[in-house]
Amino acid sequence: MRWDALFDDMEAQLASADRLELEAEIAERSRADVAGVELADRLRGSRGLRVGVHLVSGSFFDGTLTHVGAESLVLSDPYHQVLIPYAAASRYQGLGRVALAEPSSVRRKLGLASALRGLARDRANLSVFLIGAGQAVAGLSGVIDRVGRDYFDLALTRPGEPRRARNVSEVATVPFCALAALKSLRGAEL
Repeated sequence: MRWDALFDDMEAQLASADRLELEAEIAERSRADVAGVELADRLRGSRGLRVGVHLVSGSFFDGTLTHVGAESLVLSDPYHQVLIPYAAASRYQGLGRVALAEPSSVRRKLGLASALRGLARDRANLSVFLIGAGQAVAGLSGVIDRVGRDYFDLALTRPGEPRRARNVSEVATVPFCALAALKSLRGAEL
């Protein structure tokens, strides 16, 4: 009878050690899996959620995450859409725990310039927020005329004014690295 209890105890100890070893292996694999997840994948898994984005400059935007690109995301609310380059964000709130890789190799290659070219094509009226002096500065309103590899030309107009030669006060060339966010009316889809 004592031998049965002894063997039962030894079996329980071995089972417990095996269980602990398995749990440690699962935890290690889980850490390794998370270490391979990119922010864009995490954002892609949060599409449809209400997300807040704090910019490096201290500004804050929130809305429903409707698009996740290679270099930027789009937040939407009933009246506006805001395009934010990843480089302008300091932190996010409201992201889910799901991560989804981009299955399309073409979409993985479409960066900020592609999104800006679409806005230029659509002649969308935009408010442009720039990173300057430690804060995002709204100040610029207009229509994107041209998009280069790492800059865009913005024809400055009064807010809501159509882009006509007589309405353009000047053309500002904006480097991508100075872009904090672009805000458009909901009708001009980003």
